Amino acid sequence: MGKGFAFVGRQMPLEVGDETIYPDLLFYHLELRCYCVIELKVQKFKPEFIGQLGTYISAVNHLKCKPGDNPTIGLLICKTKNQVMAQYALESTNQPIGISEYELSKLIPEDIKSQLPSIEEIEEQVKRIQGKKKEER
Repeated sequence: MGKGFAFVGRQMPLEVGDETIYPDLLFYHLELRCYCVIELKVQKFKPEFIGQLGTYISAVNHLKCKPGDNPTIGLLICKTKNQVMAQYALESTNQPIGISEYELSKLIPEDIKSQLPSIEEIEEQVKRIQGKKKEER
């Protein structure tokens, strides 16, 4: 993630009323003094992802933040996004949220690509994990 980020947890359970929600990744930035919720999607951006991430942000603000902490930041990472749709979806919220696409193949050096799982295998694993999350609820 970069300098200043401390890993808090993966699939951190947050009790919201009588339900439990599970943000994909939770970090704390030591210099910014705020949490960062990261939601990973192996599909094209959908506007409803903003509502889900916004709920995670609010839950972290209420359940995890201490006096002196700044508001939680959200980052949504999708396989692809329609820039105009993302802009319209973000205009409907006042939460600090960013949306990004990922392209794993550009991040991996050529000499180690053959030793790693393919993008399709990684996406399938993420889908299985997300399916297990739904079953647990």
